[in-house]
Amino acid sequence: MAERRAEAILLVALLLLGCSGHLVPVTEAVWLTIPSSGTKCVSEEIQSNVVVLADYYIVDEEHAHLHTATISSRVTSPYGNNLHHNENVTHGQFAFTTSEAGNYLACFWIGGKHQEAAGLTIGLDWKIGIAAKDWESVAKREKIQGMELELLKLEGAVQAIHDNLIYLKNSSFFNIKGFT
Repeated sequence: MAERRAEAILLVALLLLGCSGHLVPVTEAVWLTIPSSGTKCVSEEIQSNVVVLADYYIVDEEHAHLHTATISSRVTSPYGNNLHHNENVTHGQFAFTTSEAGNYLACFWIGGKHQEAAGLTIGLDWKIGIAAKDWESVAKREKIQGMELELLKLEGAVQAIHDNLIYLKNSSFFNIKGFT
């Protein structure tokens, strides 16, 4: 019974992915407003051995003329290990391969002497797993293009879905009453 429910959930997820026109995970930047005092954090539940790439930058056009506006950032693993720390920058990047499964936390705060009451807006482009793969390099290295490249991307997406289902099966997600 539990296997049929899991298969039904997978089927619905695949149909939704197919209907939305996105067969490979798509990433988009999110904008975060950082308060003038305090910190804004985002987290992502990620398995172990997954590549994570991110770019962050000030996008606040209202304060573009202020060259003193900077941000600081810190990224930590589920066990609190520092993976990235950067202070007083207008943009930055981080990249790592996860070593443990769990919630990875990225926190941002206004650095320097910027004292604007409204805070600042930053863009965060966070890519994990298959979305972080450099498909242009793969295409050049394998000398493939067009449909063959799209099939390779699809194969990667299917593998990522399979890995996520195995992870969910082994985690507490399916320990909910009715899924065991």
